[in-house]
Amino acid sequence: MQTFANFIAGERVTAGRTFENRNPADTSDLVGLFTRGTAADVGEAAAAAKRAFPAWAATPAPSRAVYLFKAAEVLERRLEQLASDMTREEGKTLAEARGEVRRSINIFRYFAGEGARMPGAVVPSERERVFMFAVRKPLGVVGLITPWNFPSAIAAWKLAPALVAGDTCVLKPASAAPLSSWRLVEALAEAGVPAGVVNYVAGPGAELGAALVEAPPLKAVSFTGSCEVGNHLYERASRRRLRIQLEMGGKNPTIVLRDADIGRAVDNVVNGAFASTGQKCTATSRAIVEDGIYDRFLDALVAASARLKVGSGFEAATDIGPLVDRQQLDTVMRYIETGVKEGATLALGGRRLTGAGYDRGYFVEPTIFTDVTETMTIAREEIFGPVVAVMRARDFEDAIRIANGVAFGLSASLQTTNLSRAFEYVQQIEAGLLTVNLPSAGVEYQLPFGGTKDSSVGPKEQGPGALDFYTDWKTVYVRY
Repeated sequence: MQTFANFIAGERVTAGRTFENRNPADTSDLVGLFTRGTAADVGEAAAAAKRAFPAWAATPAPSRAVYLFKAAEVLERRLEQLASDMTREEGKTLAEARGEVRRSINIFRYFAGEGARMPGAVVPSERERVFMFAVRKPLGVVGLITPWNFPSAIAAWKLAPALVAGDTCVLKPASAAPLSSWRLVEALAEAGVPAGVVNYVAGPGAELGAALVEAPPLKAVSFTGSCEVGNHLYERASRRRLRIQLEMGGKNPTIVLRDADIGRAVDNVVNGAFASTGQKCTATSRAIVEDGIYDRFLDALVAASARLKVGSGFEAATDIGPLVDRQQLDTVMRYIETGVKEGATLALGGRRLTGAGYDRGYFVEPTIFTDVTETMTIAREEIFGPVVAVMRARDFEDAIRIANGVAFGLSASLQTTNLSRAFEYVQQIEAGLLTVNLPSAGVEYQLPFGGTKDSSVGPKEQGPGALDFYTDWKTVYVRY
């Protein structure tokens, strides 16, 4: 059985205990053993990143970009293997895994392109013979804490802008799916990234996250994960005045108006709610349907969802894979039980699947609740599983009110053929990522990503704005 090392100062470090990485569709399948990092390992990684920073920051940005281009080529040659790794460790379908690896490749190439641009500012002075300009400068050592649900893409969209900006990194992946991000680090090392520029330490989040935030060389931390952990990191980072970026939860609505194309709206809700087993921060968790079409929409949604095939992500017919681990299974089942206790009606699903092909995995049926009121737990808290609450709205204004009536504000979707309603929704909805006649989930890397309210803190990720977090400014005045 292969043991995957931590990666510190350009060396693979395997000393210490290990933890298991198992296939959530078949827990008898041991994907690999990972070295269990310690707070001391994080300290060594941060120190290595600090030593590597001066030379890396002095490397011209277009030259730093070359390493990202080379790493993208490595990943592209291994796309099928990396997709298979991801399906084994996280559970998503092989098609979804291929798409995510392809996205990671594109992210590396996109930010490599930014290396030749690295936009600054030149403005005219009020004074004669004074030339003014501002240039970006790297921050230093940055800590990157990534989740298990997009174990390659989210690591890529943190690593790539940090590296092209001239920062050095310590990456801490989620223990439930550490292999996919390890493959990114492996590709960067193969591309020739100098020792210490990229460091990787896997292990328990509570211990390593705290050690990372407290590491003296650290200048910034970017985190994607739960609100509970994010808020804790925010408090600790704030005491040190670290720059911090948090991407956390969502309770994302899809509003379906009476003028919507019902078939397309159903397809978009099914995709938003159940793709990736609902384990997306942008997944549709609430379908808010205008009263005039509620019954017709619900019947079509239940019928379409009932046709979804649950199973191993390696099976071509599978639409929904397993939940990532026992803890997530228990969480989802607890929310389903709570929904029933609080008076919501199960229109579909609600059970853990057992029997041949299911007993060694964490499989849950696609689940639809009706008769959901705004005060119910399943209408307010993030579930992170294949569960959607279908809610009634009197009209457009009522739907917007319901949609905005939660603490989160990550993504939202509107299904309509009314152009005016679409623009009114854009103006009124409280979310950072908006779609119209598309699923609430499914974003591209060329534009900023992030939410509002309790969903996000700090500058946005992805797109050209990603550099705002990983750089600072030098402003220069020259009298000639």
